[in-house]
Amino acid sequence: MTVVTHDNGVRTRPATAADRLHCFELIETLTGRQATAAWAEVFQSHLQGARGAIVVAENDDGILGCATVSYNLAIRYGGEYCELEELIVDQSARGLNLGRILVQRTIDDARERGCAEMGLYLVPTTEGNRGFYEKLGFEVLGTEMRQSFEQR
Repeated sequence: MTVVTHDNGVRTRPATAADRLHCFELIETLTGRQATAAWAEVFQSHLQGARGAIVVAENDDGILGCATVSYNLAIRYGGEYCELEELIVDQSARGLNLGRILVQRTIDDARERGCAEMGLYLVPTTEGNRGFYEKLGFEVLGTEMRQSFEQR
């Protein structure tokens, strides 16, 4: 993956170790949770690219947003598929089409990697983004069910 410069002067690129704190700040804003040692382990794993990746959007002022993906194996595909896990744009950068730019970059990277498809999950707080994702080619398929193992 390389650096791509977009029409609005924003660059997208794979995250580096130096981006960790800023990415964590963005994810903390999204989740309302504080970064943990486990976050650092996953971040480091994503930098290696085996099971996931992190893409950042930046300009000369710094990082404006990030997107994370996971790569999963499925027998039905005979290989990998990609899931968009987190998409966060800094409040100060709203209106620059960074969400679209970041999602499209992750789609392009997944295709280049040879993934069979890309998916994402909408939760009640992001359900309003359905139209945004449909404009990028995503389709509604079924209903997700989950069981949390998190201690409450």
